[in-house]
Amino acid sequence: MQLSLTASTCALIMGFGALPALADSHGNDFVHSRTFNNQIYMMYQTHMSLYIFENDTLGVSNCYDTCAQNWPPALFPAGTPMGENYSLIPRTDGSLQAAYKGIPLYLSRLDKKIGDINGDGVDDLWLLGRPELM
Repeated sequence: MQLSLTASTCALIMGFGALPALADSHGNDFVHSRTFNNQIYMMYQTHMSLYIFENDTLGVSNCYDTCAQNWPPALFPAGTPMGENYSLIPRTDGSLQAAYKGIPLYLSRLDKKIGDINGDGVDDLWLLGRPELM
């Protein structure tokens, strides 16, 4: 009895330990959402924060020229495997940009290190990519 109780307890503890990781680990090594500083948000392959632009439409980026210099699109080569809910959308220059549920994703020049979220709320147009809000 003690052995089966211990084994059951270990299985229960291991199962609960895995649940939070599964809840916020959508994506893959290229683009994903993870918990950092007690928030779940999207990150690029370098673990830098990803943002969405309020002026974009589903599957269409509207950030070019100066905008794209300050908010670099999350670009990947054709054929890059994307994880759950992530895809690549075409830009007007032929490059491919990562998107979450069709919404284009960007980095911010305001962020200097992993964990920075300095672009959140800029000009009331830029929002930190939070999967639970999309």
